[in-house]
Amino acid sequence: MVGSTQRPPQDIKLRQPVQMPKSGRSDRAIATRVGVLALQGAFVEHVGMLRQVGAEAVLVRLPRDLEGLDALILPGGESTTIGKLMDEWGLRGAICHAAQGGMPIYGTCAGMILMARDVIGHSQPILSLMDISVRRNAFGRQVDSFETDLQISVLSGQPFHAVFIRAPLIERVGEKVEVLASLPNGTITAAREGNLLVTSFHPELTNDPRLHKYFLSMAGR
Repeated sequence: MVGSTQRPPQDIKLRQPVQMPKSGRSDRAIATRVGVLALQGAFVEHVGMLRQVGAEAVLVRLPRDLEGLDALILPGGESTTIGKLMDEWGLRGAICHAAQGGMPIYGTCAGMILMARDVIGHSQPILSLMDISVRRNAFGRQVDSFETDLQISVLSGQPFHAVFIRAPLIERVGEKVEVLASLPNGTITAAREGNLLVTSFHPELTNDPRLHKYFLSMAGR
């Protein structure tokens, strides 16, 4: 946990120094600036995917890091830890303000939990941005992680190979929420509400950039 110092949190729970993927394009050639919340979790993988699809990735650790962004990604990780760190550094209100202003925000796995209106059976800091109810660790423990192919309504071409790691599921969606993908048993795994996008799986852990490209299209790029 972060103490009472005034320094922003660094790369929590990463044993090795973070090696940020290098962009093959100059900053002038990049049209979209996408922030990736970098308090804890799988933010490095999102940075790599964003740069692969031609976006500029910006690490977000403080409210001022949100300035000038076109969109924001909330990565997978430990949702309770991320939520507490957001409060510690004043990010919860800043992110909510950005979302209310129309900024596209994409939450994957733990990020989806943070964006939900409520978390069933748990009390934790959340953003309460999207009219969905989620259940944490719905598929079991780490050993119960799995991969499967999904038909995602907003993606053309072959099914998307989805990676589920201690994944949550969506148990309820509001009237304005569009379901984008479900498992064969009806479990909802991806949804959108206006400028908000969530998936219970990790697209950044695959070689398929289509969901990140779709998210960039939500920013008008």
